[in-house]
Amino acid sequence: MTEAASALNKRDPLAEEFLRYLGVEKNASSRTLKAYRQALTAFRAENKTPWKKCTVDDFRDYLFAIMKRGQARSYVRLQFSALRTLYQFLAARKGLRRNPVREVQLPKIEKKLPLVLTRPQIEELLAAPTRVAKNRAAPVWMPLRDVAIMELFYSSGLRLSELAALDVADVDLFTESIRVLGKGRKERVCPVGLPALEAISRYRATGNVHSGPLFINKARRRISTRSIWLILKRYLRHTSIPISISPHKLRHSFATHLLDRGADLRSVQALLGHASLSTTQIYTHVTVERLKKAYADAHPRA
Repeated sequence: MTEAASALNKRDPLAEEFLRYLGVEKNASSRTLKAYRQALTAFRAENKTPWKKCTVDDFRDYLFAIMKRGQARSYVRLQFSALRTLYQFLAARKGLRRNPVREVQLPKIEKKLPLVLTRPQIEELLAAPTRVAKNRAAPVWMPLRDVAIMELFYSSGLRLSELAALDVADVDLFTESIRVLGKGRKERVCPVGLPALEAISRYRATGNVHSGPLFINKARRRISTRSIWLILKRYLRHTSIPISISPHKLRHSFATHLLDRGADLRSVQALLGHASLSTTQIYTHVTVERLKKAYADAHPRA
């Protein structure tokens, strides 16, 4: 725990009660709790007014201060999301009648369409571990693991944290599906394509992985999210793909390619584990843009 967070813990029991509420009653992830703690600590570093006595002007001054420092709009909105949720808690549990954060007009985030890989680029990336393995002295099961990781990413559209958390028992070869624990500890079942299932089976048989974590490192412990990111970056260098990609772009590609081939938006929402349909709708814009480009390239009177 940082010095600032420790100070919050000692001097701000109301904030600590709120964070416990998020963790215990709302099943917030450790990542969310950390982000919210940092947001509350950052506000407290500039304003020591008791939470129940803070006014709209206090939060407008704070907004002005962090915008003046050049913070990204996404960061600003995350800070105020934590503060707004705190005041919702105070209204529900402490009888506070007014949420001053709601009255602060936040800067809008410019919507950017997510970058996605084309299907040929996906095929090139998925083939990279097999090519690279011929020139690397690594245990024979490791490139098979890497193929399985990337196949499963693209096949099921998982988040990075969801994939790293998978256990062998979560994969059902009979029903060709996996059990995933998503955000808010909500469980969903995702179908898995045959290439991904075959890649997982080859990796497990060669690496003698029969129980516990599905994807392991050299020490045979659960692989970290950072390691998966580095694996993807390493293989990207052995492709002709011109853009920098993250594991999340495989998720973007999964959703976009489904919509390209006629999948309905509600089904894609369920597969991605999105709580809100509006979150999934960004991919419809990507698909429309791709259709417009195809039209412009091919139609004689475009």
